[in-house]
Amino acid sequence: MGTASSLVSPGEVIEDAYGGEGGEACEIPVEVKPKARLLRSSFRRGPRVIGASFKSTGSVDLEYTAEYERLRKDYDIFRVSKNNEIASMQKKEAKLDEENKRLRAELQALQKTYQKILREKESALEAKYQAMERASTFEHDRDKVKRQFKIFRETKEKEIQDLLRAKRDLESKLQHLQAQGVQVYVPEDSDSDENQTTVAAGGMQCEYWNGGVLGSEPSMGSMMQLQQSYRGPEFAHSLMDVEGPFANVSRDDWDAAVVSLLQVSPHISKGLWSNTVRCYLIHTKDTRDELHHFIEIYSPKLQRLCERMGHFYLNVYFPENTASAAERQREMERSSMCVLLLKPSVNSLCSYVEEDTEEAFVKTPDSRPLLLYLRTAEGKVGISGTTRELLERINKADKNAKIKVVDHTGSPEDGAALIYHQLDEIIKQELLGLKSVDDHEHVEEDQVVEASDVLWDEHDEQEQIETYQKMCNMSTHVNFDKYITRLNDLVAAPPPTPPLLVSGGPGSGKSVLLAKWIELQQRHSPNTVILYHFVGRPSSTSAEPVLIIRRLTVKLLQNFWSISGLTMDPCKVLEDFPRWLERLSARRHGNIIIVIDSVDQIQNAERNMKWLIDPLPANVRVLVSVNVETCPQAWRLWPTIHLDPLSSKEMRNMITMHCMTAEIKLGKEQERKLETHCKSAATCNALYISVLVRLLTDRISWSLEETILQCVMCHDTVSLFRFCLRMMLGSLRTDEEKNIMKQLLGLLYASHNGVSESELLELLPELAFPTLCSMLFRLEYLLILTLDCGIIHFRHLQACDAVRLELMDGGVTVSIHRERLIHHFSKQLSQHRVTWRVADELPWLLQQQEDKTKLQLSLLNLFVSQNLYKRGHFSELLTYWQFVGKDKVSMATEYFESLKCYEQTCETEDSMRRLANLYETLGRFLKDLGLLTQAVAPLQRSLEIRETALDPDHPSVAQSLHQLAGIYVLWRKFGNAEQLYKQALEISESAYGPEHGSVARELDCLALLYQKKNKYEQADKLRKRSVRIRQKMAHQKGHMYGFTLLHRRTLQLEELTLGKDTADCAKTLNELGVLYYLQNNLDTAKMFLTRSLEMRQRVLGPEHPDCAQSLNNLAALHCECHEYENAEDLYEQALDIRKRALAPDHPSLAYTIKHLAILYKRRGKLEKAVPLYELALEIREKSFGLKHPSVATALVNLAVLYCQLKKHNEALPLYEQALRVYEDSLGTSHPRVGETLKNLAVLSYEKGDFEKAAELYKRAMEIKDAEPSLVCGKAASVHSFNGDTFSLRSPSFHPHTPK
Repeated sequence: MGTASSLVSPGEVIEDAYGGEGGEACEIPVEVKPKARLLRSSFRRGPRVIGASFKSTGSVDLEYTAEYERLRKDYDIFRVSKNNEIASMQKKEAKLDEENKRLRAELQALQKTYQKILREKESALEAKYQAMERASTFEHDRDKVKRQFKIFRETKEKEIQDLLRAKRDLESKLQHLQAQGVQVYVPEDSDSDENQTTVAAGGMQCEYWNGGVLGSEPSMGSMMQLQQSYRGPEFAHSLMDVEGPFANVSRDDWDAAVVSLLQVSPHISKGLWSNTVRCYLIHTKDTRDELHHFIEIYSPKLQRLCERMGHFYLNVYFPENTASAAERQREMERSSMCVLLLKPSVNSLCSYVEEDTEEAFVKTPDSRPLLLYLRTAEGKVGISGTTRELLERINKADKNAKIKVVDHTGSPEDGAALIYHQLDEIIKQELLGLKSVDDHEHVEEDQVVEASDVLWDEHDEQEQIETYQKMCNMSTHVNFDKYITRLNDLVAAPPPTPPLLVSGGPGSGKSVLLAKWIELQQRHSPNTVILYHFVGRPSSTSAEPVLIIRRLTVKLLQNFWSISGLTMDPCKVLEDFPRWLERLSARRHGNIIIVIDSVDQIQNAERNMKWLIDPLPANVRVLVSVNVETCPQAWRLWPTIHLDPLSSKEMRNMITMHCMTAEIKLGKEQERKLETHCKSAATCNALYISVLVRLLTDRISWSLEETILQCVMCHDTVSLFRFCLRMMLGSLRTDEEKNIMKQLLGLLYASHNGVSESELLELLPELAFPTLCSMLFRLEYLLILTLDCGIIHFRHLQACDAVRLELMDGGVTVSIHRERLIHHFSKQLSQHRVTWRVADELPWLLQQQEDKTKLQLSLLNLFVSQNLYKRGHFSELLTYWQFVGKDKVSMATEYFESLKCYEQTCETEDSMRRLANLYETLGRFLKDLGLLTQAVAPLQRSLEIRETALDPDHPSVAQSLHQLAGIYVLWRKFGNAEQLYKQALEISESAYGPEHGSVARELDCLALLYQKKNKYEQADKLRKRSVRIRQKMAHQKGHMYGFTLLHRRTLQLEELTLGKDTADCAKTLNELGVLYYLQNNLDTAKMFLTRSLEMRQRVLGPEHPDCAQSLNNLAALHCECHEYENAEDLYEQALDIRKRALAPDHPSLAYTIKHLAILYKRRGKLEKAVPLYELALEIREKSFGLKHPSVATALVNLAVLYCQLKKHNEALPLYEQALRVYEDSLGTSHPRVGETLKNLAVLSYEKGDFEKAAELYKRAMEIKDAEPSLVCGKAASVHSFNGDTFSLRSPSFHPHTPK
């Protein structure tokens, strides 16, 4: 059978079935596995092995028990040992933890020590750098002082040499006079006669000159204040409201002063507003030699002087009564200065000499600068009775000692030289406004230094101003009242409002209507910004769309104190205007009105004026006038005011009035004939009737009946103008005069913008001035020509068309006239007389003649391109180069090569200065083209030349640094740009002082730079300083004759106040006080305002509203002088009078309340200010309604006052109500909404509601971030600094941080 072991698996224990006696277990010698395996096997539960006996099983269990016990003991020993090891390890771990903590503490101590040492090291390095910087600054200041002392020493040495030379000359002249036996008057110790002039010859003193004030120079003491800036609008702390031009001048007085200044007084010469310096020369037969030498030798010098300043010069003289009294009267009124050349010994004077002298020197001696030249023969003393009487009248009329006297006994050549020197001084100091007689040598350089980045054409602006003033002063018998009422209604309509269309036939009076409406709006709504543009001939620059939009943009930005950052790219200029309009209108409380006359005459009007079709901002209105025949179809859907043809009554009134003025009486048949003729649409317009009546009153060789017969044959305005030309030509005596007139009109037609009088005299050598004056007088009277900005051009398009049809025989004749103009301006170019006229006319004429070669040569004359670029004619310059066929890169290469050639010819200091200006202009031009890399080289070269040829601290160096910094900003190299801007700022402050426009410009650029570098605190600080500077300079840069006009207007009013006490005299005194206030002459202003108040109290009574006006103005003046106690008393008196005399909602009462409340607040009398602010709120609610933004502004003002009084519960509903009004009227994203939210956030924070404060503050910041920003940051508001609104200012807070 086999053994039992065969049934057992290997490694298992087998129970033996054969047990021995005595129960002993026997061990079977079998192979076993290790203990661990055995142990596991012993516990294995499985089926019982078949064939194993009970006895053998028990023996095996005993064996396993012993093994188990042994293993258990080993396990216990192992467990105990391991527990001991664990305990030991835990002790070691605790010990290591303690050691780790100790080492960490030591490490932290070492780190603190390291940081302390590092900070000490940085402090030491910073102190080292500061010491090095101070040393560098000290060295820089030392070198600067050395240079300044060197300049001062050289200047004083030169002055000493000049004085010594003058002393020697005077001594030699004195010896010469004494040798001739001439007695010399020496005043010695007397001061009383310092203004007297003694004319002595042959040992006798002139008796008629006793006490004469003619000999004295004009005193400049009263003019000193005119150099100071006007007070412009000051700024509020927020953008909340706008209330009049000045905070501390009564709105009524300011409006009256502005109207008086804008409307030139008839006593003030119109030459002051002209671009031509017109010298009216009155001479006799005995002084003909002086006149001849002056005109031949010295007039060209004066002409060059005026050309360098951008003006024309013209001698006006009539030999031997060759002009009518009306023509001489007109030229006298237009003249800028007048010279009388007289020989005292002459027995009789011509009648025209006496008439002109009486008009200029006796009737209106203060209208213009006057010069009296007296030539006395050596050794003879003889003054005729006629001359004596005339000089006595002149002496009596010259109360202000303004007439300059030249007494000469030498040759006519020397006399002409004396006249020249006196006129040169008058032109420089009195007309052109130079501070010293040598300033003109550096005029161009100063203009470059003082010019901002905005390139501005003063001539275009002056032309627009003169056109507007002529339209306003035009007398018309057409009733415009109904049209003006409709315009007011359409402008006042709720938004959105499309452009308003003023349509009518040619000559219907659209331009006059718009001008007179603008004048009324400016008078009654001074808070409204009105921008206007009158378009001339389609070929002129006034019809260039890019120049129009750029001018309007600059004029718009001037009202917001920031005019930098404008692009020069023509396409972007047109695209950016709507964006500027939207951005700036959001910051304007009042309306913005844009008026464009003859918009259909603009080149490619529909394409270039696409912004008219887009929706306009809520407070923007646009008015355009169009010819009904040429109006684009897309514009006909706009609201339209159509000018109807003249009625029969209006036509009869116009004809009757003109005929009565000319003392002409029409028969009934003639009146019926004219009335019948003027019934068609083409003949019943205002222009046709105006020309018709002038023809009837100006006929020379035609009878009245013949003129009427010829007129009724003209069925439109163009044919009537053609008849005017034929009648003019027929009235001329000789063929030469007829040919001259044809050439004159042909030159005007062929030109770009017209021709000046001096240019016509040069173009037509056979043309004498009296002939030119006579022709222009008649052509202007017939409404064919006009003179604006010194340029003669066609007054109406119909007159231009008439010249083309009547005198221009096709394009050949026009081409001949253009060639003549090209020759004239090319000659000036060859003589280095590059004026704005050459730059305007020559390239355009060459383009019309399609002469690309000459056009390119003219453009490569760097002074021509510089003139165009500096005046903002960027698009014209690009158009010319495109016509030549050059792209930007090749154009830049051409300019570089031309400039290098010019540099080789520069040797003198003046030529190097001009070279630096050319390099700078080229760099700016290339930068505007986007060629930044090419722009760096000329700008750096300009900087090098200026630092070498001038002085490292010269203002021109600051200009170069500024331009280079602009390049680095575009490259985003802000560190380099910041360094250059700071250098430019330091130089500008050193050269001009801390409150100059150049300083403000650098501050703006630095502020923008810091804003880009996220340094908002520094940017805000610089921007505030810039705003303060621009605020003080407001209205300072006006017309070149602005200060002269203001001063002369003041002198006129002073003369009017010498009479008896009347209400009108008191009003004049009040106006004088305001004018002197504008001139910064506060003491004189106080004197006149006090006199006005005292006179009004005597004449009108102390309770009259006019007395309140004077009290209000005096209070404002005391505020300006920080005499707040006196101001408070005066304001309270004015308020009491106006409360009793005026309606509760009267504007004057509201302004007095406002100013008194501001004064209370300034002095800390908040409780007294509360009822005034409540009253102001009540007045606004009655005047504007509960939903008007002005009411919300008053609510905010009152709420701010309550907050300052810690009355938060009363302020909260006011803020909430103001917020609702702002959101409803202006939209939820308006800046005023954000400002109110910010105030609410501050209020919630102070009340402890931090979550609401955080939410409101977040909304306010979202509106501020979404608000479109200007180039130089947030535009300054035009409110008063003490104005109608103020916002809460609180330190920045964290909403979730407890107080």
